[in-house]
Amino acid sequence: MTRLPPGSTIGILGGGQLGRMLAMAAARLGFKCAIYSDHRGPAFDVASATTLGRFEDLEAIARFAATVDVVTYEFENVPLPTAAAAARVRPVRPGPKALEVAQDRLTEKAFISSLGIPVAPFAGIRGEADLAAAVAATGTPAILKTTRLGYDGKGQARIETAAQAATGYAAIGGGQAVAEGLVAFTEEVSVLIVRGLAGDHVVYDIPRNTHSGGILRRSSVPGGLTPRTVEQAHAIASRIAAALDYVGVLAVEMFHVPGAADPLIVNEIAPRVHNSGHWTIDACAVSQFENHIRAIAGWPLGDPGRHSNAVMDNLIGHDIDTWEALAREPGACVHHYGKHEARPGRKMGHVTRISQRAP
Repeated sequence: MTRLPPGSTIGILGGGQLGRMLAMAAARLGFKCAIYSDHRGPAFDVASATTLGRFEDLEAIARFAATVDVVTYEFENVPLPTAAAAARVRPVRPGPKALEVAQDRLTEKAFISSLGIPVAPFAGIRGEADLAAAVAATGTPAILKTTRLGYDGKGQARIETAAQAATGYAAIGGGQAVAEGLVAFTEEVSVLIVRGLAGDHVVYDIPRNTHSGGILRRSSVPGGLTPRTVEQAHAIASRIAAALDYVGVLAVEMFHVPGAADPLIVNEIAPRVHNSGHWTIDACAVSQFENHIRAIAGWPLGDPGRHSNAVMDNLIGHDIDTWEALAREPGACVHHYGKHEARPGRKMGHVTRISQRAP
């Protein structure tokens, strides 16, 4: 196994805040980062090299890959042909299989279910003619989701009765979709697993996540799960990562249903560093971002243990305007992504409040 030495260049597809934090973590280890994106995002401000171009320009992607030593990505909607074009020139980690599974919700549900891992009841919808049967299969209430794209609550519509199915389907634009039955969960949690080139892996403490309007608002550790449930969650994440032959940070989002035969129901996976792991920057010696860089560079994985309790709150839209007050607050670690325009629903930064971990 070849380990990339300090001074090597990490290529990142995508220029958002996750790319920014990856580049900052890579610099700590002596790596340089080159960013390829179709727009000038926050990562451009901290990279050693940047390329502005279309993801569909496969020749430009190949030229970019030739200038770096390994390629990774900071969002899961990198087109598969783009990842394949880069992989013909340099290693792409995580591999394209993870993208293929995560980019289509129906494929994702079927893949996870095939591993014997519980998911919510689901049914595919190819067109309006499938709608009634799909909703009958999942029952109501249900969520109708586009199979592709959509994040932070976008591309989704909740229906309470079968009679609302047509309206909900129209609201998400029709076309390929999936119906999902609702799970009566008490909390949402996420497992952040880091898998190395040799199949070794480490797992961070599991945060409890709070969403509003489909957007993650808060992640807290400790998350309050029992040791047995934590063990089950780790096993689920490990099984998924191994089946994908994954390298890097993988987030597995789950519903927790205490007392049920299957207390953990997988909602979805994200083949990248994840918003619910931002607390690791301030509460761990080795953050999710550094461990992702370590994994894709073939380095030993870092200790995921946390030295502090943490509550991470996203700063969304004009929440960022409170930066000065947050900067005065003891125990608050402020992260500003450098975006120039605050818009409703836009993640502008986050703040992590750390406190002493009980012995």
